Amino acid sequence: MVKKSKINEIKMEVQGRIIPIQVIRSDRKSIGLEIRQDTSVIARVPYRLSDKGLETFLEKHTEWILCKRKLAGKRQDYRRFTNALPFSQLTAKEREQIKEKIAARVKYYCEVMGVTVGRITIRNQKTRWGSCSSKGNVNFNYQLYYLPEKLLDYVVVHELAHRRHMNHSSLFWTEVGRYFPDFQECRKQLGEYGLAQNEVR
Repeated sequence: MVKKSKINEIKMEVQGRIIPIQVIRSDRKSIGLEIRQDTSVIARVPYRLSDKGLETFLEKHTEWILCKRKLAGKRQDYRRFTNALPFSQLTAKEREQIKEKIAARVKYYCEVMGVTVGRITIRNQKTRWGSCSSKGNVNFNYQLYYLPEKLLDYVVVHELAHRRHMNHSSLFWTEVGRYFPDFQECRKQLGEYGLAQNEVR
């Protein structure tokens, strides 16, 4: 039995600055580094990786971390805002209106694309516009309600395309492009709102 590390944070000193790195261990097989929009750093690592091994990996990726944190900082400075009310301040009626609008677009594109979904859930997600589980349940960020409808539709099509391809392969993007030919421009516009993640595997 492999002894699990108790370290859940590493403080990396770079150019006289201390960068705290949150460490999340799981049964995954590879190491993943994630730079969030607030420039915080998360390392997702296997249980079997030693603390020394993690430190070595971080040292090798120091330049990548600095570069991505700098980009994330710039994104914060110039990002757009949805002007959405805080989720906690929404009334039950307002939340229902948001779900009804998004669910209507999901239903429309399900018919167009010939796919089905399970549950439709609206959440207050900090780093994602939407997601689709292997069971066909789809989740959407409530702030989509406040974006231009074209961007809402793109996110819906993106998640429904996962009903055919549970990955981001070329086949997946071909499926998205079949219904949203200018998906690359939509991705760019969504990124300006600051919810995009930077991750290395």
